[in-house]
Amino acid sequence: MTPDPVARLRERLGLTEDRIARQRAVVDGIVASVRSENVDDEHDPEGATLAWERQQAAALLAEAEQERDALRAALDRVAAGTYGVCEECGRAIPAGRLEARPATTRCVEHAGSTR
Repeated sequence: MTPDPVARLRERLGLTEDRIARQRAVVDGIVASVRSENVDDEHDPEGATLAWERQQAAALLAEAEQERDALRAALDRVAAGTYGVCEECGRAIPAGRLEARPATTRCVEHAGSTR
């Protein structure tokens, strides 16, 4: 039995919010460590720079925030009665695709198309 889409979306949204909080803490920690120390990480022969680590952490944070926004939009589509309908062709999105990608707006056939 497929779980209620609202419950599935809310569960995924909660997990994503947790991921955002953890990733924001990582970014804040890197920024704080740079501020509190006189670090010349651009010339550190030991490995990745703090700037690179901050950039990676910020990219992961942005990705999680995009997922959160997509999940919120999916909840809006549920309320509007358009959840699970391909925005490209208007046909139903298969349950398996919605299970794997609950915030998707397109069926498999139109997943890679651009308007």
